[in-house]
Amino acid sequence: MAYEDPAGVEAGEATPEHTLADESAIAEAGFLGRMIQKGGVFIASLFLISAAFIMYEIFMRYVLNAPTLWTNESTIFICGVSFIYGGLYCVARDRHIRVVLVYDHLPDRWRRVFDVVISIMCFISACFFAWASWTMVEKSWWAPGGALRLEGTGSAWNPPTPALAKGFLMVVMIVMAVQFLVLAVNYLRKGR
Repeated sequence: MAYEDPAGVEAGEATPEHTLADESAIAEAGFLGRMIQKGGVFIASLFLISAAFIMYEIFMRYVLNAPTLWTNESTIFICGVSFIYGGLYCVARDRHIRVVLVYDHLPDRWRRVFDVVISIMCFISACFFAWASWTMVEKSWWAPGGALRLEGTGSAWNPPTPALAKGFLMVVMIVMAVQFLVLAVNYLRKGR
């Protein structure tokens, strides 16, 4: 990714490193970033499945007067999982939130230093969030006696989607921590 000063760019105009045509993980994200990018295509398709579920529910409820138990909870789960993955996807594409007030006015060398420091700080944060996710998974996947018992929604259908979402969050946070570490190492290599 080229570091260019966005000064002189008109409002609403895309800067060279943030064009809409750029649809891939950044080079520093490495192989893991490319795999995350490919996973994003699958995750994006889940929104279409979710929309199909909603249309099905509307038809069943208002045309046939036979509402379903599963569509609402399935849609919430699918969208929740998709949004969780969205954070990981943004990291691989270097589209995560960054305070650019200072960053955009730094020379290339200092931007690389900031990239390394930011990636290390994000790695540490992602590790803490992965640990916190594990504490949620532990409570939602196992009974106090140690037997496997997936937490359900408590509805009439009672799917184990809360437990599955918490497990997915933990996995995503672990992968995100690894991705931030890969970014930090590759930013360091690039700075030599």
